[in-house]
Amino acid sequence: MLKEPDRQPESTLLTVVRLLRWDKPAGRLILMIPALWAVFLAADGKPPAALVGVIVLGTLATSAAGCVINDLWDRDIDPEVERTRSRPLASRALTVQTGIGVALISFACAAILAFYLNPLSFWLCVAAVPVIICYPLAKRFFPVPQLVLSIAWGFAVLISWSAAVGKLESATWLLWGAVVCWTLGFDTVYAMSDREDDLRLGVNSSAIFFGNYAANAVGFFFVGAVGLLTAMGINLHLHIGFWMAIIAAAILWFLQYSQLRNADIPKLVYGQIFHQNVWVGFVILAGMIVGDIF
Repeated sequence: MLKEPDRQPESTLLTVVRLLRWDKPAGRLILMIPALWAVFLAADGKPPAALVGVIVLGTLATSAAGCVINDLWDRDIDPEVERTRSRPLASRALTVQTGIGVALISFACAAILAFYLNPLSFWLCVAAVPVIICYPLAKRFFPVPQLVLSIAWGFAVLISWSAAVGKLESATWLLWGAVVCWTLGFDTVYAMSDREDDLRLGVNSSAIFFGNYAANAVGFFFVGAVGLLTAMGINLHLHIGFWMAIIAAAILWFLQYSQLRNADIPKLVYGQIFHQNVWVGFVILAGMIVGDIF
């Protein structure tokens, strides 16, 4: 019998990359999208390239820090969940001290970038930090922790919009509300795949809170996102490119909702729907840019 070749141990660098979730770009992109929505809309489709670069790097650094903080809080819970047991802190591939160090470096990188922004944007960055740090704790005492995550996601809109024009406007808050609804929708889908494990471990999620009505709740959140994006488009007098993108997004969200109503849906589909929302976000971004310029 042939002996299987020994599996080479993973390098520390690759383990840190996994800790930062840079091996899974969907989660990084889905935070970047609302920030890009905001900066392009606020700047009438033509933001300075340097500002876009700062926002892109800032979202990468911030989401990386958020992932590490999440894994530090959950290092004793994650080993009990099939989807998360191989994470570096859960599997003890990295020490807690290393995790704290990586989190501090990520926050430091984000802070350096924040100094490029105006005072309002800078202080909004500061205000976002406690929400990012406390989100993983919310599942232990708050029935809908995905709402806390949605508020954290919403800061991307406030920071980026104010970075472009130095103030917050009525359209900003409509976009903020749309992002909160969208995030509640796709993250509830994400939580549906972990529902059995979360119930066993006694932690909260929106999927557990809404129970048998979770699919309907996701549909409601997506409808809310469409409604608020529509109101924002009217407020900003956006053109046909934007409306075509909103129609496309509404159709895709309806199809996702239809899938979720199937009681026998495989767990794999939840992840597919989450990844599809990255593409939905980019479709809307393209529509915003086209609808703002033409």
